[in-house]
Amino acid sequence: MSASGGTKAIVAALGANLAIAASKFVAFAFSGSSSMLAEGVHSLADSGNQFLLLVGGKKAQREATPQHPFGYGRERFIYAFLVSIVLFSVGGMFAIYEGYEKIRHPHDLEHWYWPVAVLVFAIIAEGFSFRTAIKESNELRGKLSWKEFIRRAKAPELPVVLLEDFGALIGLVLALGGVGLSLLTGDGVWDGIGTLCIGILLVLIAFVLAAETKSLLLGEAAGIEDVKKIEAALVDGDTVTRVIHMRTLHLGPEELLIAAKIAVQHDDTAAEIATAIDAAEARIRAAVPIARVIYLEPDIYSEVAAAKGPDPSATPGGPNPHAADH
Repeated sequence: MSASGGTKAIVAALGANLAIAASKFVAFAFSGSSSMLAEGVHSLADSGNQFLLLVGGKKAQREATPQHPFGYGRERFIYAFLVSIVLFSVGGMFAIYEGYEKIRHPHDLEHWYWPVAVLVFAIIAEGFSFRTAIKESNELRGKLSWKEFIRRAKAPELPVVLLEDFGALIGLVLALGGVGLSLLTGDGVWDGIGTLCIGILLVLIAFVLAAETKSLLLGEAAGIEDVKKIEAALVDGDTVTRVIHMRTLHLGPEELLIAAKIAVQHDDTAAEIATAIDAAEARIRAAVPIARVIYLEPDIYSEVAAAKGPDPSATPGGPNPHAADH
């Protein structure tokens, strides 16, 4: 996986979650706290999610084949979507069920110091993991707000880890609150309420992840800044006079397909046009290194034809069927 995939953040989160999951299950065994059980399952699900992200990153590195000519870059999107499903089903729904049962049949906590100690340890460990994810994300997000970064990021791993770690920290605080109120009031129902809140939180995060990764799976265009760079690189003012229309599509987080119809001089020879297209491709790749697949169709500019937009028979997000691939 590339550096932008956030491998360091994933490994940090995986190590923290495995240690935390083990400690939470031990605390549940000694105390009987449903919050501890829900949090243990949550951490175990998170560990599985990070493993899925690592597997997706590895599979995405496979070479293109005749059956998959554009490669396997979208494997990372698929595995990120699976993470949202696991978080919803294993983490969120289990916690909601466990919280509901505990509210219906509350019981006193035993050996309260076990869950409290584990929760404090877990908050510290998750805080370390969250700090690593923030550090890795800051190198990519630039001036974007955190909301914009999560919505616009093409590499799904960092937004997934960020949201998981954020949800885990909030969940730990809710679990600590549930255990604390159960101890103060002597009523185990608070432990169940804390567990229920954890489940609702996980389901909400899962929906956000599912929505964002679904958008990536459907196919997103290049970012606004990259589009401007590509358009500027295409036009040389000599042979290529303007971009008539253009479509971009992410084949993976670091793989971009570009299809454009460009205007050339009506009296240019085929050799001159071919040379100009080769030069335009070189300029695009220099300006936007993730541009891997480029289709350029030369045409004579017409205001009437340009107003109609791309050929409706062309593949959405791809080139005109008659485009020239140089």
